[in-house]
Amino acid sequence: MTSAEDRKPQSDEARSVYDPEITSEFAIPDGFVVPKAGGGESETSSEFAVPDGFHVPETPVVESEGSAFSTPRTYSARHAPPAFTPPTGIPVVSLTKDVPWQDRMRTMLRMPVAERPAPEPLHKEDETGPAVPRVLDLTLRIGELLLAGGENAEDVEAAMFAVCRSYGLDRCEPNVTFTLLSISYQPSLVEDPVTASRTVRRRGTDYTRLAAVYQLVDDLSDPETAFSLEESYRRLAEIRRNRHPYPGWVLTGAGGLLAGAASVLVGGDAIVFVAAALGAMLGDRLAWLCAGRGLPEFYQFTVAAMPPAAIGVALTVADVDVKASAVITGGLFALLPGRALVAGVQDGLTGFYITASARLLEVMYLFVGIVVGVLVVLYFGVQLGADLNPDVALIIEERPLWQIGASMLLSLTFAVLLQQERSTVLVVTLNGGVAWSVYGALHYVGEISPVASTAVAAGLVGLFGQMMSRYRFASALPYTTAAIGPLLPGSATYFGLLSIARDDVDKGLVSLATAASLAMAIAIGVNLGSEISRLFLRLPGGASAAGRRAAKRTRGF
Repeated sequence: MTSAEDRKPQSDEARSVYDPEITSEFAIPDGFVVPKAGGGESETSSEFAVPDGFHVPETPVVESEGSAFSTPRTYSARHAPPAFTPPTGIPVVSLTKDVPWQDRMRTMLRMPVAERPAPEPLHKEDETGPAVPRVLDLTLRIGELLLAGGENAEDVEAAMFAVCRSYGLDRCEPNVTFTLLSISYQPSLVEDPVTASRTVRRRGTDYTRLAAVYQLVDDLSDPETAFSLEESYRRLAEIRRNRHPYPGWVLTGAGGLLAGAASVLVGGDAIVFVAAALGAMLGDRLAWLCAGRGLPEFYQFTVAAMPPAAIGVALTVADVDVKASAVITGGLFALLPGRALVAGVQDGLTGFYITASARLLEVMYLFVGIVVGVLVVLYFGVQLGADLNPDVALIIEERPLWQIGASMLLSLTFAVLLQQERSTVLVVTLNGGVAWSVYGALHYVGEISPVASTAVAAGLVGLFGQMMSRYRFASALPYTTAAIGPLLPGSATYFGLLSIARDDVDKGLVSLATAASLAMAIAIGVNLGSEISRLFLRLPGGASAAGRRAAKRTRGF
């Protein structure tokens, strides 16, 4: 065994003499002590190693701006770098919860993408959220139902943006034209955008379905509720499968009552009421027959306009003491495309000129179809010796109580034709009676021009309808479209066509121009009433500079 003396550590000199390992040229010189590194790691032998005792101060990392060929850093709308912020800063936009979602979405749509406020709490089931293409598909399907139901382009865009925003897609841009819907979503400036589109090939009027779609969008926009994508698809499928609230025979009867009420409105009696109702119902059945054969709407309107005109001419040829002009005018009331006209003018006033042009072009074609159908019948009636004198027919007796009752019946039947909910039929009926009362007071009592009187009455209709829609968070169409029925220019249209059939083209063109002026007065009055209604409510972000910028619309210069 070795002794304690042998176990003592030897000196450096002894080690240098007896230790064979220090004979290498890499041996550590005597007297130089190298501290051992902690953790047993090997010494750094690179020439780039920092020498011991040299302290390098830590500096904050500053990202370089990079060249034009370098990939830009990821941009986030929530954490925007200073380069994207205006020198004066971005004022906070106050979007209060009690403001209708239509106003909130319109305000944000008119703002640049980088200046939109932070998104609301996301409605998603997990951390990843639903797939972007599926959200865009749901948005397009909802927009398709709204646009096919006759909603104006601005409200369709607002609804599409509300759906996307409810699922966290705040950097999206919807675009609506007459038959095409598209939407684009770009997560950041460096990521590829996702774009989807959908074509609207079939349009139908069903305000009950329209109200259900608005309710779905309202539920999705509520931050206190969370709907999964599957639940939204399920509700949308139920809305699409929902049957119309009124069967076909009810619609045919409503069309006949509408024509009869319109004939009384322009001075007809009981016989005229029955004749106009029969002519309108016969025209409706013929139009359904043409639709079943696949004929375009132009020919459907042409065929539907013939039976009322034929009945009026037949009564005149048979020397029946009735007002034939009232029969033909009543039949035209059920065919005039007032809904499409109002929607087209509203799109033009709100800056959607492509959609407005398409809608107004559609109205023109439908109106020309009505003109062709009536002119053919009137031409043959004049050739058969029918005494159709427009100068005598222009005299309309003033019967306030009968006319107010007829206007309310006309609005009621018009609401049924539009497939409205039963809860809104009574409201729009009263609104139509008020509209005709205002028109009669201004035109017959105040002796104001019919165009100005129509504009004022339509403005009240639009004001009341917009306020009712805001109260119920629904579309304004069920409260305005049927109420403007009594104001439609049916008599001016008929008298213009009659003058043309009697070879008095100048007088006929003047009467048709009057009808066009009345139609424009209705559309502008409804839109102006809707805009005035916003003055009574608090605008989102109206007190801030960003809110004022967002409230501006395209000026064209």
